[in-house]
Amino acid sequence: MKQRVLILGAAGRDFHNFNVFFRDNADYEVVAFTATQIPNIDDRRYPAKLAGKQYPKGIPIEAESELSRLIKELKVDVAVFSYSDVKHERVMNIASQVSAAGADFLLLGAERTMVESKVPVVAVCAVRTGCGKSQTSRRVAAILQSMGKKVVLVRHPMPYGDLVKQAVQRFETYEDLEKHDVTIEEREEYEPHIAAGCVVYAGVDYEAILREAEKEADVVIWDGGNNDTSFYKPDLLITVVDPHRPDHAIRYHPGEINVRTADVLVLNKIATADLENVEMARSIARYLNPDAVIVEAASPLYVEDWEQIQGKRVLVIEDGPTLTHGEMAYGAGWVAARKDGAAEIIDPRPYAVGTIKDTFEKYPTTGNVLPAMGYGDEQTKELAETIAKTPADLVVIGTPIDLRRLIDIKQPALRVRYELQEIGEPTLEKILKDKLG
Repeated sequence: MKQRVLILGAAGRDFHNFNVFFRDNADYEVVAFTATQIPNIDDRRYPAKLAGKQYPKGIPIEAESELSRLIKELKVDVAVFSYSDVKHERVMNIASQVSAAGADFLLLGAERTMVESKVPVVAVCAVRTGCGKSQTSRRVAAILQSMGKKVVLVRHPMPYGDLVKQAVQRFETYEDLEKHDVTIEEREEYEPHIAAGCVVYAGVDYEAILREAEKEADVVIWDGGNNDTSFYKPDLLITVVDPHRPDHAIRYHPGEINVRTADVLVLNKIATADLENVEMARSIARYLNPDAVIVEAASPLYVEDWEQIQGKRVLVIEDGPTLTHGEMAYGAGWVAARKDGAAEIIDPRPYAVGTIKDTFEKYPTTGNVLPAMGYGDEQTKELAETIAKTPADLVVIGTPIDLRRLIDIKQPALRVRYELQEIGEPTLEKILKDKLG
C-alpha cells in the first residue's frame, strides 16, 4: 500500500527531493507540498508536466502554516522535511508538530538525493546563508579557468515563476537574465559569474540540468545556496564557515552536515571577526570534521569613491537572504560605511513600505540596514520607494550586483564589492590543482 507523503519545502530542495526520490517511486504518493520562507509560492501547483505520469493533475502547494490541518485532512503517513538554513531546534519543533498530528517525520540522507555526474564536480556549500559562499564559488571558478578548464556553474534553485518554463535555465549573457525575468536574488548570484565568462544553469529539474551542463563542461561547480547540501555527488566538497556566527555550524540544519562531510573547510572573514570567534569557529569545525583541510580566508571590501562616505548620513542596502533567513544584522555595506567614517547609518524601517515593511516584521533580527528584496516587479517597486523615502545623503550598496542597473536610485550611491582571498597555506589553488590538475 502506498504511503501518502507531504513534502515540506521552500521551492528548492523540496522539488529536487520529489524529482529524484518520489516522482517515479511506486511506494509513495505525494499528496501536497507545503511552502515557507519565500513569498508568493504557496497556493500554486507543481505542474503535471514536471510531476510525471503518476500525477496527471500536478501536485498542490499549500502554506506550511496549515501543516497540522493538512496532515489530518489529507491522511498523510509521512512528512518529509525538505528545506534549509534552519535551527536544529526548529527542525525538531516541526517534527513534533508532525508527530502530534499523526504522521511520521522523515529527513532524506544527503547522498540519497545526489545525482552522479559524468564530469568532475566541485561543490561549494556553507554553514549559513551569508558566509561567503558566492565569492568562494567565484574564486574556485577563476582558479579552474586559469587551469584551462571549461567551467559551468549550476546554482541552487530559486524558481519563483512559471515552473515549466524554468525547468532548465541557461544563462550566458545579461540578455538571458532579461529573457528569464529573474528576480534580484537570482541576479545577485548569476551576474558575477556571467561577467567572469562562466555559463550558469539553474531551474527545477536538476538531473536534466546536469545532463545539459555536462555537454559543455570540463568541470561543474555546484554553487549551493541557502546552506543546502549538494544536489550532485561531489568529487571535492568545499564548505564555508563564518566566524561572525561561530557556533552556527553545530546549531543549524543542514549546515552541520556540510561541515561534517567537507573535504575542505574555508574559514572566511577572519580579518573582520574577533579572534575569539575565529578560534571558536575553528574549534567547532575541527570537532565536527577532524580530517578536513582548513583554508583561512578573508573577503576584503573594495569601495568605489570611498571618501564620499566620510561624514555622510548613509542608507546601507545589503544582500536580502543574508539578512532574512541568514539572520545577520549587517553585511559588507554596513562594515564599509562604519570603516570609512559615515556620520550615521540611517535606520530604514520607519520608511519601509508594503512587503519591505512586512519583511522587517517577519525578520526582526535585521539591523538598521535595508535588505535588497525583489521577488517580482511589485516588490522591486516597493524597494525603490523605500530607498527614495529614506532621508540619506548617500546610499551604500553592499549587494553582489549593482542595484543602480535595476533601480533608479535618486540619492548619490556607491557600491561595495568583495572577493575571497586565501591567507597563508594551503590555498584553494593548490588543492584544486592537486585534485583536478
